[in-house]
This record gives sequence, C-alpha cells and structure tokens, in this order.
Amino acid sequence: MPGKAKTKTKRRYINLPGRKTALPFSDAVKVGETLYLSGRIGIDPKTGVAPDDVDSELRLLFDGFEAVLSEADMSMDDLVWVQVYSPDVALWERFNVAYLKRFPKELPARAFIGSGPLLKGGRFEMLGVAVKRS
Repeated sequence: MPGKAKTKTKRRYINLPGRKTALPFSDAVKVGETLYLSGRIGIDPKTGVAPDDVDSELRLLFDGFEAVLSEADMSMDDLVWVQVYSPDVALWERFNVAYLKRFPKELPARAFIGSGPLLKGGRFEMLGVAVKRS
C-alpha cells in the first residue's frame, strides 16, 4: 500500500561451532522471539553416524537440541512444538522414556511419524519450534 513503510523482520541464523562440513541449512533460524530448529539426528561426533545403542542416540539427539537452543539463549522449556521421524515406530515407547526425562514439566505439542530410512543410520530425527518465554 502506498504510504506504508515496510518493516523488516530481523532474522538470526544459528549454527553450532565445530561443524566439519558446510551443510546446506542452518541449525536454526530465530525470527523475533520464535526459533525454528532444523531436523537433528543423534550423531556420534567421533564416528559421524548414529550409535548402535538407542539410548546413546537419544542422548545425543536431545543434547544437540539443547545446544542449539542455548546458542539462541533459550532452553528446552521454550519448545512449543516438535516433530519426530522414525523408520521404526516400535521405538515409540523408548523415545517417550527419554523424552519425558528432558521435559519433566510441560510438554510441547508433538507428532511421532513413521518414516523411511534416515541419514547416517539414525533411528530418530527431530525438528521443532521454540518461543522465548517472557
């Protein structure tokens, strides 16, 4: 509309330090008080693939999410929505046990979706949206 000034929405692109390769995405993008987190897999940084042990993979997955949130001055308590992909939906209960340890109070909205194979041998890929609490 004529006469109206356009306002630009400030964006902050967040990438964890120490990436070994240039990937074609950001770990997260913060727009205002909202953070959009890219899909993460629990990758062992020493081997570059998911560990054989499911619980180790889940720990790495959640630790990675917490690290990205921390870079944005946020925490797991700021997550409002997550989506989880798994090629083996029989792992739903194992995922829930680890999930509840990371969210002892309020739970974000969530979807757990059966998928095809994930990169690097992952059994879970999680993405999410966080909104900074006032």
